[in-house]
Amino acid sequence: MGDIIKRTGVGSLLLILMPLVVWVLRWRWAPGGNYDIQYVLYWLTESVTRPWGILTSALLCGWFLWCLRLHFKSALVLLAIMIAVIAGGQFSNQVIKTLLKEPRPYVRWLEETHHITSEDFYAQPRDSRSVQVTQMTDHDNRIPAWLKQHWSFETGFALPSGHTMFSASWALLSVGLLWPRRHYKTVAVLMIWATGVMTSRLVLGMHWPRDLVAAVLMSWLLVIVSTWCAQRWGILAMKPREQRLIVQRKSTK
Repeated sequence: MGDIIKRTGVGSLLLILMPLVVWVLRWRWAPGGNYDIQYVLYWLTESVTRPWGILTSALLCGWFLWCLRLHFKSALVLLAIMIAVIAGGQFSNQVIKTLLKEPRPYVRWLEETHHITSEDFYAQPRDSRSVQVTQMTDHDNRIPAWLKQHWSFETGFALPSGHTMFSASWALLSVGLLWPRRHYKTVAVLMIWATGVMTSRLVLGMHWPRDLVAAVLMSWLLVIVSTWCAQRWGILAMKPREQRLIVQRKSTK
């Protein structure tokens, strides 16, 4: 358990670093900036947004199982664990959002520029919120069409960030499950992807830095428990051949 906490804790710290810096600097979102860069970040966000997030999860489940080369029964158990982490994270995210009711940054901006109140906005059904966002931003040339569409689709509360929980959970699962097997490239790619998704949530006006920090910490707890279960149940036990390969790789360096 100690080793799991240590290595996933380092991964969590790396993910939290960016939003913490932004938080300390008191950066606040406002429309404008380089929309070419923002459009790239938008597609990182889309890799998590429904329905693409389902495809992303399916691909990552397949990749993890291929990297670990488990027996059929162990593979099914690990698959169930990974799905439980992602689904459990999204469920807890929705419950906490409903309890805390924190408005998104773009909603605060609409509140200031269009003389609405966030209380009245969130009191409406989701469909009505989408229509109102579309109506208020329709003639605003500062907001690109793709961002207007994203806003009208994402009209829920802010804290914590569901996109961050999704991407951070996968990144930390790679640290917990794949790092001991020396799949360092996969871990690095997923950590960079998760950081990109988190950055997109700030830049697109969807979340505050604290939303990201809370989401990473929640993901960390889920990954600690899930990785411990996988280790406890013997799923991550290395075969003798794998152990020999790792020893050979170390000896050649």
